Amino acid sequence: MQVGIIGIGLIGGSMAVDLKKRGFADRVVGVEQDALHAAAAQELGLVDEIVDYETCVATSDIIVVAVPVSAAIRIIPDILDKVDRQVVTDVCSTKEKINDLVRYHPNRKNFVAAHPMAGTEYSGPWAALPGLFDGRAGIICNAEDSDIRAVELIKQMYDCLNMRIIFMRAAHHDVHTAYVSHISHITSFALALTVLEKEKNEKNIFDLASGGFSSTVRLAKSNADMWAPIFSQNKENVLTVLDTYMEKLQEFKHHIEEYDEEGIKKLIHKANKIKRIIR
Repeated sequence: MQVGIIGIGLIGGSMAVDLKKRGFADRVVGVEQDALHAAAAQELGLVDEIVDYETCVATSDIIVVAVPVSAAIRIIPDILDKVDRQVVTDVCSTKEKINDLVRYHPNRKNFVAAHPMAGTEYSGPWAALPGLFDGRAGIICNAEDSDIRAVELIKQMYDCLNMRIIFMRAAHHDVHTAYVSHISHITSFALALTVLEKEKNEKNIFDLASGGFSSTVRLAKSNADMWAPIFSQNKENVLTVLDTYMEKLQEFKHHIEEYDEEGIKKLIHKANKIKRIIR
C-alpha cells in the first residue's frame, strides 16, 4: 500500500506519520511545492520520499489531497482525469462545492469526499503531530456517489487513525462546520484585531492577558492561506452564522447599556447549556 499525500502541512504531515507508523501504509510519498517545506518533511521523516505530482498520482494506491480548498478545487478534477484504480480523497473543510465540481466526472466513483475534524492553530510540516486524529470525527460525505470499495478503503484509513466515522451529506457538513468551526475562527480573528487596535494605546494590555484570553484568541494564529478560501467557499452558511452571532452580541450590548444584570444573567445561563454538548 502506497499513500501519496499532496500537501505536507499540519494535516497531511500528521496523517503521513500515523499511517506509516501504525502499519496502514507500507510507503508514504509526498508532494510539496514549497521547497523549504519539502526539505523539512523529508528531514523530519514525515514521508519516505518527496516526489513530483505526476509520479505521486501514477504510483499511489490512495491519493490524499491536503492543500487549501482553493487549490484542491483546481487539482482534484485533474487527478481524477489521470487515475484508473487509485482512490482519491481530500481533507478540506468545505465539501459542497468540491462535490458539485466532480459530480459528473467519469471517475467520480474513485473519489471519496472526506474531512478529518482535527487540527491546531499551527501550520507547515513542523506542526505535524502523531496522534492528532485520535478520537476525533472523520466525516465522509456523499458516500453513495463513490464506489463502495473506495469508501471502505478510506474508512479503513480513518479507522487506523482512530477516528469516529460519520457519514453526512456535503451540504449538511458545510452548515455544521460553519457553526462549530468557521465562526470560531472568525470570532478569534476579530477579537485579536480588536485587542491589537487597543494595544496601540495601552502597551500593558498583554501583561494582563489571562488563560481565558489566550484560549479564546488561540485560533487567530491560524494560516490565512487556508482560512480565507474556506470562508469564501462556505460564504452563504458563514454569513448566516455571522448574522446570528451579531444578534447575540447586540443582545449583550443592549443589556449592558441598560445596566440590566438580570438580562445579562439570563443570556449567560442560556449559554451555559453548551455544557450538555461540550464538557
